[in-house]
Amino acid sequence: MTAIRERKCRLCRQSGKKLFLKGERCLSKCPIDRRGAVPPGQHGNKRKRKPSEYGIHLSETMKVKRIFGINERQLRNCFRQARKVREATGESLLQILESRLDNLVYRLGFASSRRLARQLVDHGHVLVDGKKVNIPSFLVKENQLVSLGGKALNLTEVKKKLEEKDYKLPVWLERKVSVGKLSRLPKKEEMETEIDEQLLVEYYSRK
Repeated sequence: MTAIRERKCRLCRQSGKKLFLKGERCLSKCPIDRRGAVPPGQHGNKRKRKPSEYGIHLSETMKVKRIFGINERQLRNCFRQARKVREATGESLLQILESRLDNLVYRLGFASSRRLARQLVDHGHVLVDGKKVNIPSFLVKENQLVSLGGKALNLTEVKKKLEEKDYKLPVWLERKVSVGKLSRLPKKEEMETEIDEQLLVEYYSRK
């Protein structure tokens, strides 16, 4: 487990900011808080080359893939879906990412990180409108209910999360104990993740 934690911290340092890949554990004992966003490696402090325009765009796509735990193909597919929507492509892309089932399980406070949320979905612990869905990339629609199956409620990590009284639920979601709902799609300013969606649009528009 130590090696995995170190790799996640390394990814954040490469990106230059917290990506919250370990969920709430990133709020304390974070190398970035202690040493600043120093790139990993022996000569991390000396790597101050100005990135190229392509490098800036590529870095943003890598950051998004790390935050949401998706690969290049999945992000590209999300972009293609976003282009079909009438609204601004960048904001639509972020809304699609936020609507993923694994992300909503995390946002609803059922799991402490997206990685753990994905495991809950993979193992069949999550229901959408009362039906089991084990596909993390499943896109939840407005007013659909997301809930946890009976066995999940006995898991220590889940019980601990559900008992939290100070969890701040995003305004575009609703939750009663172990049942949540996507009330509406979030607006750009309501999405907590620091992502420059325009860089993503420019990057994939050239592909």
